Amino acid sequence: MKQLHTYLFTISILITSSILGQETKISARDTLPPSEKYGLRVGIDISRLVRSALNDNYTGLEIIGDYRFYKDFYIAGEIGNESLIRDEENLNVKGSGNYIRVGFDYNAYDNWYGMQNSIYAGIRFGFSSFDQTLNSYRVFTGSTFFPNEIITDEIKSKTLTSSWAELVLGLKVELFGNLYLGANVSLRGTISEKKPELFDNLFIPGYGRTNDFSQFGVGYGYSISYLIPFIKKKR
Repeated sequence: MKQLHTYLFTISILITSSILGQETKISARDTLPPSEKYGLRVGIDISRLVRSALNDNYTGLEIIGDYRFYKDFYIAGEIGNESLIRDEENLNVKGSGNYIRVGFDYNAYDNWYGMQNSIYAGIRFGFSSFDQTLNSYRVFTGSTFFPNEIITDEIKSKTLTSSWAELVLGLKVELFGNLYLGANVSLRGTISEKKPELFDNLFIPGYGRTNDFSQFGVGYGYSISYLIPFIKKKR
């Protein structure tokens, strides 16, 4: 009987030790620093799709992407195609072509555990290759005897280029399952610009509308994107 008690006591000690050991492992795992996903986030600018559907003078498509390479820093960029007809009082001009913007973003938002939202600031360097077509323009005669004349001879300038830098402010919010909704605004400044011979660029794809009194422009966008996680790292 004494041996049986000793045997049962030994078994109970082993079982208790095993349970305590499991509880210790679970507790240790639960107290590890939370991990965050690193990967490629790709998406589309939905504002350009909506504008294309609502405005007969505009068509555009932009693919966006970013890659988190270190904590709060992301390599980011956009690539797209745009076409816009500016139908002004005295002229009608169409600008169309391709563009790319490349830079990086810094996330200034301190997420709670399990969240990967961002409020960010970034810079971009943009480049565009495009055509400008002067569809029609008005010639002022300065005389009541000769009415102003509208010239409809098409003048097309090809292989034009432009480059610029821009400051971007935006946010991205995770909706569910690695799907993000984003919004941003940007301030752009021209670095270089190749102009047509007989008139100025009135629209540069990727940059937007231009004007005579400033070399700066503004832009905005609304996006939906999906994160493809590659690895997880501790915070």
